Amino acid sequence: MPDKVYHECRQLIAQGRAVLEDLQDWGFSTVPAFSDELLPPCPVGQSPEQAMPAQSCRPVSLDELEAQLQGCSRCPLCEKRRNIVFGVGNPQADLVLVGEAPGREEDEKGFPFVGEAGRLLDRILFALQLSRQDVYICNVIKCRPPNNRDPQPDEIASCEQFLKAQLAIIRPRLIVTLGRFAAQTLLQSKDPIGRLRGHWHEYQGIPLMPTYHPAYLLRNPAGKRDVWEDMKQVMHRLSG
Repeated sequence: MPDKVYHECRQLIAQGRAVLEDLQDWGFSTVPAFSDELLPPCPVGQSPEQAMPAQSCRPVSLDELEAQLQGCSRCPLCEKRRNIVFGVGNPQADLVLVGEAPGREEDEKGFPFVGEAGRLLDRILFALQLSRQDVYICNVIKCRPPNNRDPQPDEIASCEQFLKAQLAIIRPRLIVTLGRFAAQTLLQSKDPIGRLRGHWHEYQGIPLMPTYHPAYLLRNPAGKRDVWEDMKQVMHRLSG
């Protein structure tokens, strides 16, 4: 056993012995059980298994994760945003829909897909006998890029950890990416969305189906047939 590990083990044993002696002095005959609720939430990107014994933490909830994100200044997008757009929906959803980034209306209201494209997304869900309360909807990037441009690599690097944390909390069965950017970013691919859609991929160990963004469908209604075929695959897999 390396000297460093040996000394760390001795230190932990000594700390444990001191705690037991204190409990005995205070009149405890057994070690009291402590609820996980008394532990602090784990920082973003860290699980309880990764925490050192002296830094024990519990898994965060979506509300706690959103609270950790408030006031974020990890990238320059914070300078002009009005609201962080975290996500909405069922925290135990089987299906998570991931877009690219908030637009103007989303930035103003603080919720994803609230404009005309959002209303079309609602109609797509309705056709599948689903609603926003049945799924979870979020974006890769939580702040609006200027003029709705594509997010930059440093912005993605700063923000994608929160998407990964959201998925780790929700543990969905399937992901649907909406649009070219979300699909290419999560799949680390430069293939066009027309080639990616209609086929199953994987992100963070979760099956992923790319499809067109609702905003694209507003400009190209003929694409609705392709989206319907993609979503039929999704529903078939969920029902199975």
